Amino acid sequence: MNETPSTKFDRESSELLLGVLSVVERNSSVTQRGMSNQLGIALGLANAVLKRCVRKGLIKISTAPLNRYAYYLTPTGFSEKARLTAEYLRISFDLFRNARRQYNEIFEALAARGLTRIVLVGASELAEAALLSARETPVEVVGFVDTARAGEDYLGLPVAGSLAAFRGQFDAVAMCDVRDPQMNYIAALDEAAALQIDPRRVVGPAILRLRPPAPTEVAELAGGS
Repeated sequence: MNETPSTKFDRESSELLLGVLSVVERNSSVTQRGMSNQLGIALGLANAVLKRCVRKGLIKISTAPLNRYAYYLTPTGFSEKARLTAEYLRISFDLFRNARRQYNEIFEALAARGLTRIVLVGASELAEAALLSARETPVEVVGFVDTARAGEDYLGLPVAGSLAAFRGQFDAVAMCDVRDPQMNYIAALDEAAALQIDPRRVVGPAILRLRPPAPTEVAELAGGS
C-alpha cells in the first residue's frame, strides 16, 4: 500500500490525536509534560494537540487544586476515540498484511538465489510478519540483530548485538527495524561489508522505504561509532 505525503501526514496526525485522547481517558490529572513524556513528543506539540481537542469539543478542562488543570473526555471525545481506535486497528492490519506479502516476495527471491539462512535486523512487530513469512517460504531465520535487546530471546530465537555474532551462519539479512530503519540499514550494510558479504544480500520491504546511503550518511555513521 503506497502512501502519498498527505495520507501519511493524516495517519500520523490521527495516531497522535488517539494517543492524547487515550492518555486523558486513563488519567484526567495528567500534566502536559507528563503527556509529552508518555507519547514521546515535544511539550509544545502536546499543548497544541490538547488545544485542538478542546476547540473540537473532544476534551473539556476543569480547574484542579494547586493551580492545576484536569482534562476530561466529552461524549464527543469518547466517540472520536472509538472511531480512531477502529481506524488504527484497520490500518495496522493492512500494514501487517502488506508486510507479510512483501517479505514473502523477498524470501522467495533470496531462496531462488540459494540464500536460505536469514538474519533479521530489528526485534520488532514487523519482525513477527517476517518470521511468519519465512515459515511459508524455503528460508530459515537463524536469529535477530538488535542492540537494544542483545542477549535476549525474541520469538524463540537469539538476539545479538551485531551481525558478526552470526558469522558463517547466515546467507542474507532482512531489515525489520522500525525505530530508525534507514540508519540501521546503513549500519547493516557497513557490518556486511566488514564480513565481506555482498551488500545486495541486505534487503528490506518497500514499506520501510530504504534507499542506498549517501556517502555523507556513511561518513556520519563511521564518525559516530
